[in-house]
Amino acid sequence: MNTVIVDAVRTASGKGKPGGALSELHPAALLGDVIAALVEQAGVDPARIDDVYAGCVSQFRRQTQNIARTAALAAGLPVSVPGTTIDRQCGSSQQALQFAHAAIASGQADCIVVCGVELMSTHQIGAAAMGEDPIAAFVHERFGGLVHQGIGAEIIAGRYGISREESDAFAARSHRLAAEHAEFHDDDILAVTTSHGLHERDETVRASTTAEGLAGLDPVFVDDAQSARFPEIAWSVTAGNASPLTDGAAAVLVTSERFAESQDLDPRARIVSSVAVGSDPVEMLTGIMPATERILTRSKMTLDQIDLYEVNEAFAPVPLAWQKDLKADPERLNVTGGAIALGHPLGASGARLTTTLLHALELHDARFGLQTMCEGGGMANATIFERIS
Repeated sequence: MNTVIVDAVRTASGKGKPGGALSELHPAALLGDVIAALVEQAGVDPARIDDVYAGCVSQFRRQTQNIARTAALAAGLPVSVPGTTIDRQCGSSQQALQFAHAAIASGQADCIVVCGVELMSTHQIGAAAMGEDPIAAFVHERFGGLVHQGIGAEIIAGRYGISREESDAFAARSHRLAAEHAEFHDDDILAVTTSHGLHERDETVRASTTAEGLAGLDPVFVDDAQSARFPEIAWSVTAGNASPLTDGAAAVLVTSERFAESQDLDPRARIVSSVAVGSDPVEMLTGIMPATERILTRSKMTLDQIDLYEVNEAFAPVPLAWQKDLKADPERLNVTGGAIALGHPLGASGARLTTTLLHALELHDARFGLQTMCEGGGMANATIFERIS
């Protein structure tokens, strides 16, 4: 049974720090507003929604107690609509999409809201561990000690020969493309009411960013212990060529093709295939390469057949390494800016990338799009979409 994307909506990004545009809001209320807007925009009967799958990484304090269910109630959905919260780190809401695809393709559901939220201004990554190391000692022993994702990005930069100049140029490109497409992004953004007024433009985009300006920033992950363990690292990852701490939410309506037809809905795309893989947990961020290879094989496609790629810009070396490894066309990569500019609100990022990619396929009158993202712990998801014209 074919699975289709009926519609998608997201908030504009907010800076993930106190005083950021969205920082005063309750994450469940924010996600609830996005779900409600999606349901109204898509024109689906809320009572026909089978489930709500929400991605969220820092599941504690206001983001705990199954935020998917809380947000569904905040959205005004019938109490008969359940919800479940998913953590596959940065790929949480992309994994939610994969679960929805599986449920619909197997006939277990007809209509699912896939969504995600993260307020990093108040729930920063790792905060749920409360100062404790959540990784069991035997896992550290097996791999010689696990490291921060930023160290993984540094290892990748060294292994793939990605210079500081390349990373800074890529980061500046992300901001330039996002700024050039600001009005394009407006079409999928829900304006959110805050005490300061409507928030409807991405707060993390800096149109004036240049590679020359970024060159003056210091690396952020270097220290004596890691320098001794990884003497080959050149230390090139900075706050400027990495994604910023971000607040945001996004939601996608996923249905069977038959359900969409029966309800007179107008789908935007079909899900061709979706996969998840594990990868080395020290490098951590290279799973996007085998995930891409696996999904292309499963879909009986080549990368040349994919018109647009959305590769999450957690750190500039990640999409650059993916591009080099797969010999991908750089002109098809993150064509309206990526997470370095648009932000990376962890649990929401998968749904945000889907929203952006669907719109970009329409903008370019393109057919196939690939979305993939690296994830903490050494994992990755990949999904291929086919636009319905």
